[in-house]
Amino acid sequence: MSETGIVSRGDGRYALSGELSFATVPNLWRSGNHAFGGEAAVRLDLAGITRVDSAGIALLIELTRAVRSRGGKILLEHAPPQLMAIATVSGLEAVLPFASDGEQAGNLGS
Repeated sequence: MSETGIVSRGDGRYALSGELSFATVPNLWRSGNHAFGGEAAVRLDLAGITRVDSAGIALLIELTRAVRSRGGKILLEHAPPQLMAIATVSGLEAVLPFASDGEQAGNLGS
């Protein structure tokens, strides 16, 4: 199993990696909720996610809500197929701000 965590890459860019599950989400919520600081624009790279369950989806919803509640924008990039499948089946692909394939790097839509 790979290490789970959120890492800052600077300039509002972060990477989320590892397993997003009932076992890992509580610690990720604590670190992610504070990791983003007060940045107005957050880009979260999801390419490093190895496994996801409903708790992982809940984490992404809560992180999105936290950033938006302070007036910021967040974009979820490079979502793995398993995550997209769960979001689609759950009807959450419209709620979570996933980047589209052609989305430009500078566009952070909400």
